Amino acid sequence: MSSSPSRLAFVDLLRALAASTIVWHHLAFYGPLSDVAHPLAPGLLDWLDTYGRMAVQVFLVLGGFMMGRSLDLARPLSLPALARALARRYVRLTVPYAAALLLAVVANAAAARLMEHPSISAPPSVGQLLAHALLLQDLLGYEALSAGVWYLAIDFQLAALTLLLAWGAGRAAPPLRRRLFLALCGALAAASVLLFNRHPALDVTALYFFGSYALGLSVQRALAGGARARAVFGVLAALAAGAGLVDGRLRLLVAAVTAVALMLASRTGVLERWPRSRAVELLARTSYALFLVHFPVSLVLSALAMRLPLTPLAALAAMAGCWLASFGVALLLHLQVEARLAPAAPPSRRAPHSRSPEPAAGVAGAP
Repeated sequence: MSSSPSRLAFVDLLRALAASTIVWHHLAFYGPLSDVAHPLAPGLLDWLDTYGRMAVQVFLVLGGFMMGRSLDLARPLSLPALARALARRYVRLTVPYAAALLLAVVANAAAARLMEHPSISAPPSVGQLLAHALLLQDLLGYEALSAGVWYLAIDFQLAALTLLLAWGAGRAAPPLRRRLFLALCGALAAASVLLFNRHPALDVTALYFFGSYALGLSVQRALAGGARARAVFGVLAALAAGAGLVDGRLRLLVAAVTAVALMLASRTGVLERWPRSRAVELLARTSYALFLVHFPVSLVLSALAMRLPLTPLAALAAMAGCWLASFGVALLLHLQVEARLAPAAPPSRRAPHSRSPEPAAGVAGAP
């Protein structure tokens, strides 16, 4: 069965795979079911525990790519327009996120009644809730209420930083705007890869991740621009791959491979055409919601399962059940909340593969 003609099929595939990988990473990393299942599949669970988190790099590159598709650099970006774009993005990020935070608070309270485990958070303070609502929890040093919520704050910071660069480039003369934006992004991305990304203390800021995000931006600019844009993409991809191979920062190698795959898919027409699958499209559409709800859903179901006498096979099956149940709750959140926030245009006015009216929000533009 074919997917909707306006979707980027290859981007959907990457989103779907990355989102599910993150779910399984958290199931393996936090336990407790993975502790019981480990003797049955030690290699797989150890790999998911150690390397599954690198799927976040796919989201970062896709987020930059979709942001690049949404920017109109031919017109200068005014400060009021920048503020409106960030406000829209904040709403699209945080309304589903607020529902997921409520679910997380309830899930932690329920799980605490069923088991003792380090992954269970204490009841939140007012300050902790407010910090989460403002996407400032990591910068202010609060414990996260759910796994992965750090990414939402980083996504918003990356969007704000990119729009600020676009605003700065918009102050230049029209013929220079695209070149200046490319130069600013390239310079900051190189600094991120060579300097900021070496310091884990900076991983609560966009500076740490901008190299990966800018790889996605540079793919879009290389497809839309000329030799300079292709050169910037090549340099950034080489820097990221080199950091992965030489320094052992494999996360940047994953970002470089993702960006190259996007470039090749775009050049060959695969980006729009493959795979044509309704199932992949559905997984992609719900990837942000899945990212939001999978941890609290899995926490409660894991706590219930651990009250039973589990064999390794039963524990692995329970982990699969957590993934399926998380998808079901994610679909509900997507349909009832997230989809109602998405801007819609009449089909006659939006051509296939046209640019989004605003940067894609959250892990959906990313997941």
